Amino acid sequence: MQRKLIAAAIALTVTGTPWAAGEVPAKPAARKAPAAAVAAPPAIPAADSEGEDLVARTVYQVLIGELALQRGDNELAVAAWNDLARRTRDPVVIARAIEVAVANRQIELALELNRLWQQVDPESAQARSNESSLLIVGNRLDDAAPQLARLLERDKANLPANLMHLNRMLVKQADKKAVQRLVDRVAASYPDLPEAHFAMGQAAANALDPQRAEAEFTQALKLRPDWEAAALARAAVLASSSAQAAVDSLKSFLADNPKARDARLTLARVFIFERRYDDARAQYDLLLKAYPGDPDVVYPLAVLAVQQGDAKTARTQLEKLLKSDFQDKSAVHFFLGQLDEDEKKLDAALAHYRLVTGGDQYVAARARAARILQGQGKHDEARELLRTTATGGPERIQLIIAEAQLLRDAGRSDEAWALLDGALARHPDNPDLLYETALAAERRGDPELMEKHLRRLLVLKPDHAHALNALGYSFADRNVRLAEAQELIARATVLAPNDPFIMDSLGWVLFRQGKQQEALAVLEKAYGLRADPEIAAHLGEVLWTVGRRDDAARLLKEAAGKFPNNDVLATAVKKFAP
Repeated sequence: MQRKLIAAAIALTVTGTPWAAGEVPAKPAARKAPAAAVAAPPAIPAADSEGEDLVARTVYQVLIGELALQRGDNELAVAAWNDLARRTRDPVVIARAIEVAVANRQIELALELNRLWQQVDPESAQARSNESSLLIVGNRLDDAAPQLARLLERDKANLPANLMHLNRMLVKQADKKAVQRLVDRVAASYPDLPEAHFAMGQAAANALDPQRAEAEFTQALKLRPDWEAAALARAAVLASSSAQAAVDSLKSFLADNPKARDARLTLARVFIFERRYDDARAQYDLLLKAYPGDPDVVYPLAVLAVQQGDAKTARTQLEKLLKSDFQDKSAVHFFLGQLDEDEKKLDAALAHYRLVTGGDQYVAARARAARILQGQGKHDEARELLRTTATGGPERIQLIIAEAQLLRDAGRSDEAWALLDGALARHPDNPDLLYETALAAERRGDPELMEKHLRRLLVLKPDHAHALNALGYSFADRNVRLAEAQELIARATVLAPNDPFIMDSLGWVLFRQGKQQEALAVLEKAYGLRADPEIAAHLGEVLWTVGRRDDAARLLKEAAGKFPNNDVLATAVKKFAP
């Protein structure tokens, strides 16, 4: 009865603060109230006198401890609760004392109090669980292993789920190798459980031990061949070293489990990452048959269809999303706008772009809308649209760059330069501004300033493939410093091996060096990837130079029909295919 009264007294006085393994609550900051505001908490009362009312004393001392916490006197709070826990030996008091000790990072004291709790109530599951949690919080992982093992043994009914929880419980531990040792010690006792191998594989992956991780995930799949989570985990480990190995692993799993949705989605995403778009499309087509209304299938398929130029499929799937409860309607409007713009339905495209009100495509949609307005002769309205777009930071920079493009397209190059140069003066280390201003400087006939900006950009971002390419191409196009140009473009090629514009630069510098056949092979590959007018101009010149003049003339005239307003191509046509 007395214990119930004590519990009630505490419940009326304090609200407990739960904490989990691996988490230590922020230590309360020491605070001082104004001298006249509140008197200092009294000292902890002396030991019990004969006949003392224990409930009254408990309430009084609880108030001392809680008031001390509120005032930031953490030392007094810990002392008050510690004293009260040891004298009352009441589980409710001990639990609160442990919370206060943990909040103040006194883990050893919390462990002592928790052992007291186990003495008072040996059957308490909470006290047993606390022991391992406190050892983990105190980074005593080796000591925690026997405790966790006992907890797992006592709860055999939930053993698989508890094994799966091990790594989540230890996620905040910085020493991942120590975590791996702990999980191995605990989970190795259950070699016939796939969850045990999954836990060991997860710990190994976190500890950067991919071979062990792969072995454990593979064993988990042997024990449970249809376990999609294990298949995905194994593929993730393999992908860190070889995308093809991840592909092969997922294909093998899907051969036996063709309805595994997440595995097929992951395989499609790997194909996209590897730019194997046709392979990705095949996976999404299979998924669409099984999950025709699943946004996780429909949306990426629609975006992939846009990229592949399959307007019919893209529009069908995007309009399906627009009628569904798909959350990101802005993205849907953006891609529908793209389709309409490609089909020259400019008013429809503009309407879609105006409906993009947020998300990743917001700035791009505003820029495209401004470009359409510019094409309709509404130059001032286009600039106003960009300037009134509610955004800031990096996105504002993108809008400035888009506005400069509008000015260039309108033949107002000096204003475009002034806009970029002024923005760069305010943001001298912004990579996007450095890049765009460098290109603008070259267009103004100032290659030295272009080089200065690109060199600065490469100091900030040494692996900026487009900066490397732009600088190398500039040298090659001016037929200067060709060895350095090739070195710069080669570095860009390593960073972006399938970029057709970087391939074009490589082909052009090879041509400038007199390596005509090598140049031809590279330029033909680049033009096959992207039928760009400037790539066509370079390829036409190389074809002409190697004696294939009919091929050169045919290529240049076909490209001129597609791109009648490109100056570089027009110059090549005039020179080689008059």
